[in-house]
Amino acid sequence: MYNEDLAGDYLKRAGSRLKALEVLVAEESWPDVVREAQETVEITLKALLRACHIEVPRIHDVSPVMEQNRSRLPDRINEQLDELMSISKNLRRDRELAFYGSEDLTPSQFYSRDDASAAFSQARRVYETVCLAMGKQEPSR
Repeated sequence: MYNEDLAGDYLKRAGSRLKALEVLVAEESWPDVVREAQETVEITLKALLRACHIEVPRIHDVSPVMEQNRSRLPDRINEQLDELMSISKNLRRDRELAFYGSEDLTPSQFYSRDDASAAFSQARRVYETVCLAMGKQEPSR
């Protein structure tokens, strides 16, 4: 059974997350911007996979699945697939660290405005690319 509405729901929620990122930027909560940017990229790419009828794994970085299914993805995505996979991999690395930190790292002291700005830009880039590939209008901001 395949839920036709799920891909659209994922994409809509990704758009809402982008708006939430704007609030986190305004609050200067840099590690939270990084973490939420990763989640935005994750759900956006999972929307794409679902729209292409590709099984969506329960992992945070779906770039290996995208690479394995390159031939099933829209041409618009394949033109930028390496960039999208790189963004997914890079943000995945920071997912837990940005949220929890570690004994030798406090997220609010580690992540900077530049880190947050880059993560936000990358999330927006992935979202806009996937919206175009899926023929969806991105929500107005």
